[in-house]
Amino acid sequence: MEESRIFHYKPKDGNLADVSFPISLPNSESLRELSRILLLKNNLPIYATVDLTEQLCEFIKELNLKYYDERTTKLLQEFKNLPVIEDTTKEWDKLIKEETVEYGDRRCASDEELFATAYHKLVHSPALETMLQLECMYAISVRERVNEKDFQIKNLSEKQTEEMSQAVDQLEVGITELEINEMATRHFEDQSFLRVQLTSELETIKETQRREYREWLMQMLEESQASNSLLLSKTSPSISSIPSPLFSNVRQNQNQHQTSILEESFTIHLGSQLKQMHNIRILSADVMDLCAIQENEELADTTPQLLQTALGLYSNDLCGLVLMTDNVIGSRLCKEFTEICQRTTEFHFPYIDDQLERVSSTVQKYQTDNTAKIANSKHLQPGDVYITRHSNLAQVHVIFHMVSDDSLYGNDINSRHPVVLGLRNILKSACSNDVTFLTIPLLLQYEMSEGMTVTWCTKRAELVFKCVKGFMIEMASWGGSDLKNLQFLLPKGISSDVFQSLTTMLPNIFKVSNPLILKSNS
Repeated sequence: MEESRIFHYKPKDGNLADVSFPISLPNSESLRELSRILLLKNNLPIYATVDLTEQLCEFIKELNLKYYDERTTKLLQEFKNLPVIEDTTKEWDKLIKEETVEYGDRRCASDEELFATAYHKLVHSPALETMLQLECMYAISVRERVNEKDFQIKNLSEKQTEEMSQAVDQLEVGITELEINEMATRHFEDQSFLRVQLTSELETIKETQRREYREWLMQMLEESQASNSLLLSKTSPSISSIPSPLFSNVRQNQNQHQTSILEESFTIHLGSQLKQMHNIRILSADVMDLCAIQENEELADTTPQLLQTALGLYSNDLCGLVLMTDNVIGSRLCKEFTEICQRTTEFHFPYIDDQLERVSSTVQKYQTDNTAKIANSKHLQPGDVYITRHSNLAQVHVIFHMVSDDSLYGNDINSRHPVVLGLRNILKSACSNDVTFLTIPLLLQYEMSEGMTVTWCTKRAELVFKCVKGFMIEMASWGGSDLKNLQFLLPKGISSDVFQSLTTMLPNIFKVSNPLILKSNS
C-alpha cells in the first residue's frame, strides 16, 4: 500500500520561497523529471536545479529506506508466530550443519574413517604385497566353505528327490497322499535348516576374518609408525604358506578367457570450447566377468585383479558398472551378482545383503511417507537407480543398479525413455563422486535374443551413443571429476560383423583423435 509524504524545499538562496510537494512512497520516479516539474510549477530559476535535486534525492532515499524497514518488520512480525517459519528455520539449520563443514558439529573420526585412512596409507606402501597375500588366503578359505555348502545342499536335494520318486512310485501300493505331503514338508524343513546352518557358519567365518584383518592392519600401521618402517607384525595371521614374490610372471598367468573377448578402443575429444579427452572402449563380454575374481589356487593368478581394486579403493579414480535389474530389490536378476559378492569377505563396506536391505527399507519408508502421491505405483520405476559399494570385486568399486522393464526389447524407445534418462542421472552421480571409469551396456541388454536383429542393434547403439555423448558434453558444466574412461559393453556371443558395424559407427558420432601424418616430397 502506497503512502504519501510532504517534501519541503528550503532553498539556500534567501530570495526564493519555500516549496512543498506531496511525494508517494515507495517512490521510483525519475528525480530529474520530478525536479523539472517542481521548477516549472513553482516558477523557480534554473540555477536552483542542483540544490533542489540534491534535497529531493536525500528526502526520497531516507523515506524509502524507512518505508521498507517498517514494511519488512511488520511482515516478519505477522509470520513470526506461524509454525511453518519455525519448522523451516530448524530444517535449514539442520541442513547447513550436515552439508557445510564450517557450521557442522565437531566430532572425532569414526572407526570406519580411521580404517579407511590406515588402509589407504598402507596400500600405497611396501606393505601392499603382504596385505594382498592375506586377502587371497582369506578368499581361498571362504570359497572352499562356499563350495562345501553348495555340495551339501546339492547332495541333500538329490537324496530327497530320489526318496520322493520312490514314494510316488509306491503311491498305489500302500503309501497315501497324506504321507507324501508330510514327506514333502519334512524335506523342505530339512533343506531350510541345513541352508540356514551353513549360511550362519559362513557368515561367522567372514566376520572373524573381517575383524582379524582390521585389527592386524591397524596394529601393522602402529608398529610401522613407531619403527618408521613397514614390517610384518609378529601377531598377524600366518601367511607363511603364501609364495613370494607375488607379482612375478604376471603376464604369463593372465586369464585365458580374455583372449576371446572382442574389443576396440578409441580416444575422443568432447566440448564446445575447452576440449576434454576421453578414452572409449567397446567390448563383448559377460557382465559378470567384470565383477568376478577368477578362482585360482595359484595366488599369482588372482592377486593382480585384487591389486587394481585395492589401489583405487580410496582414491579419486573409482570404477563403476551399470547393472540392469527389475523393480524388485535383490530379485533373481541380480542373484548371480549377489553370489559373486558372497564368495569372498567384504573387509571395507557392509555386506551386499545388508546394503540391499537398507535400500529396500529406504524405499518402503519413502512409499509410506508419500502414499497419497504414489498411489497404485510400484516401489521402483524404470530408470530408478540405487547404488552399492564393493571392495571384493575384480574391476568395480561402485555398482549402479538401474531398474528396467520389457519396453527395452522394443524398437520405439527414444531419448526421453526413463532408462535413458536414468543413464544421465548415473553419469551425473559418477561425475559428482569421483567415478572416472564407467561401464555401460550399449544395447541396454546383457544377452542376445531373437528379436535383436542387426537393424535393431544398430538403432539401439546409435541412440545410446548419441545420448551418452550429449550427457558427457553436459557433464562438463556439472563440476566434479571428469569421466576419463567410458566402456560400452556388448552381450557375449555377438557376431563379429555386428561388432564391427557398431565400432565403425562410433567415430562418426564422437570426435575421434587421429594423428596428423605429413608426407615429405623429398
